[in-house]
Amino acid sequence: MKSIRIAAALALLSPVVCHATLGAAPSAGTHTPQPALRAAASVATSSPSYTVHESTTTDGVTIREYATPSNVVFAVTWQGPTRPDMRALLGRYFPNFVAAGQRVARGTGPMIARDGELQIESFGHPGVFSGRAYVPRLVPVDVKVEALQ
Repeated sequence: MKSIRIAAALALLSPVVCHATLGAAPSAGTHTPQPALRAAASVATSSPSYTVHESTTTDGVTIREYATPSNVVFAVTWQGPTRPDMRALLGRYFPNFVAAGQRVARGTGPMIARDGELQIESFGHPGVFSGRAYVPRLVPVDVKVEALQ
């Protein structure tokens, strides 16, 4: 029991690997990941309405952040063998995610939560996780969120 507490304390005190954070600027060049978790690949593409920054961690999780022309992340998606660090990914919207998780019975399937500030869809089982989170008020008018993968 004591070793579990020590491990939990070390995890909380360790530097956080950060990709996108909803409502903030894209991660490209803004965060320094831990060496073991450094992005294995990073790609940026754009359209007139938004820019997509994609990174793949060394453990195989692909994270895409969708940013407005004014450089604000309005959506993030993830896919891989593990779930990403949701606290780092959602930033100030993380409490909304926690509250949504408390409203859903554990182990009953995907978590789909829609409140005024955060829309989140999280699917998966050990080895295969995916999801999407976005802030409706930040999404550009001509963007169809369903198309974001």
